[in-house]
Amino acid sequence: MAERADRADRADGLRVLLQQQAPIPLACQFDCAPGELVALVGPSGSGKTTVLRCIAGLVHAQKGHIRCGEASWFDAAARHVRPPQQRRVGFVFQHYALLPHLSALENVALGLGELPPVARLERAAEWLARVHLAGLEQRKPAALSGGQQQRVALARALARATASNNSGVLLLDEPFAAVDQVTRGKLRTELARLRHELDIPMVLVTHDLDEARQLADRMVVLHRGSSLQEGTPEQLLTQPRNPAVARLMGLTNLFSGVVAGNAATPQLHWNGRRLSIVDFCGFAPGDAVSWVIPPEGVLLHRPDRPSQGDAENPVTGTLRETLRLGSFTQVTLEIFGEPQPLTFAVSTRAIERNGLAPGSIASATLLAQRIHLMPA
Repeated sequence: MAERADRADRADGLRVLLQQQAPIPLACQFDCAPGELVALVGPSGSGKTTVLRCIAGLVHAQKGHIRCGEASWFDAAARHVRPPQQRRVGFVFQHYALLPHLSALENVALGLGELPPVARLERAAEWLARVHLAGLEQRKPAALSGGQQQRVALARALARATASNNSGVLLLDEPFAAVDQVTRGKLRTELARLRHELDIPMVLVTHDLDEARQLADRMVVLHRGSSLQEGTPEQLLTQPRNPAVARLMGLTNLFSGVVAGNAATPQLHWNGRRLSIVDFCGFAPGDAVSWVIPPEGVLLHRPDRPSQGDAENPVTGTLRETLRLGSFTQVTLEIFGEPQPLTFAVSTRAIERNGLAPGSIASATLLAQRIHLMPA
């Protein structure tokens, strides 16, 4: 996914800059290339849906601009606003927004108003087939399952976004939140397959970080309407810009320390411990910093069974909790002398094989290359 997005020219895609103080604060800027999927993530009330509504033309920011390809959809300085019906936007809502008195075929055809009636129905049938609903064209929403209704909504949005040669955009607002887990997985797979076949910008709003990581080329972290950081899922999970981004990305192993050592042997002072790190990340010895390590940067081992990684930043403590989550177990390790525990995942088989349980004494290695420094 990322390789395709890297090759794409973002100047041909969607470019968004939105600013306002009220009623909902916004200080958001990002772009999305054709064939790229950008996920907007953040807590409830962070402005994610408002950004989508601005792109669709349903609401307007006080300042900024929205451009898609060569077309200007919104320019506050020039007092230019293109109405929603003139924007090539397909919008997938969380609760489907299907018209109950129309069939699946007729609901999809609503997004193709520019085509002649016969061509409209033919194109709608093609899109229903692409989302695996061939044979259900005449069913009304009440006769469809939740997953089938969401497929109809997706087909309608895709039909509108790709109806002409003009640049189009697909917007998805928590599109899978209202369906069960099995259906959600199937719809994610369907979207992942379709997006490789389409050459339009796609913007996804989701509270589900796993969903964003699975589907997105890039993620934009929003908080109180402001873009805190933009990057690939890997960048945001391993190199958050500040502690606020780390928390919003669900990184719990967040600590404070002081940079030490020198360029040859960079170190981090942490509550009386000296941790090896790869580099200073732009800081200087003596600087107070926050630091984070993702769960995969922590390796668990028994004190009586040393591993090759024991020499690298070893810490020892008591297992406070082992929470089994299928093939993996979430482990909480209370480190001796440290008030805040480490949280990470270990294979359930390893936990069972080593007889580890709450109350056990265990050691862990903090991989130097996974320790990331941030401003204090």
